[in-house]
Amino acid sequence: MSLEQIKFVVFDFDGVFTDNRVLVDQNGVESVICCRADGFGLDRLRELEIGMIILSTETNPVVAARASKLKLECKHGEADKLAALQKLLIERNILPESVAYLGNDINDIECMEFVGTAVAVADAFPEVKIKSDLVLETAGGHGAVREFCDRLYRERTKKCS
Repeated sequence: MSLEQIKFVVFDFDGVFTDNRVLVDQNGVESVICCRADGFGLDRLRELEIGMIILSTETNPVVAARASKLKLECKHGEADKLAALQKLLIERNILPESVAYLGNDINDIECMEFVGTAVAVADAFPEVKIKSDLVLETAGGHGAVREFCDRLYRERTKKCS
């Protein structure tokens, strides 16, 4: 599979940037654990001028906070992810064939089927893996984003070296 046609990457948040677990304190405040290595991978895609966004159904402010730290655009609290994705691509004049979508759960399948390259993290649900063009070796929250970014970066830069 070639990653050369990818111009834009859409990331789900929970289960992709996180290990799909949530920590809840006695006051009901939620926290998640993410992998710091993902940030370097995202920087490499910026070097290649590949657009990126987080698209999530989650309404917790932790999504926007992590996106801000990573300097990533974020749309969260999106109940209908496919409609949000379609609208986004139309507004930006991006062809679905040039988009990669990284997901892990069944609510990602419609988006994965809509884009050109569907990518699942290693610990994605079986229904998601079946629909994927690429299943990563790394689990969500443990550097899966970095793995994908590194693969895409290597694919794009191998002809230059």
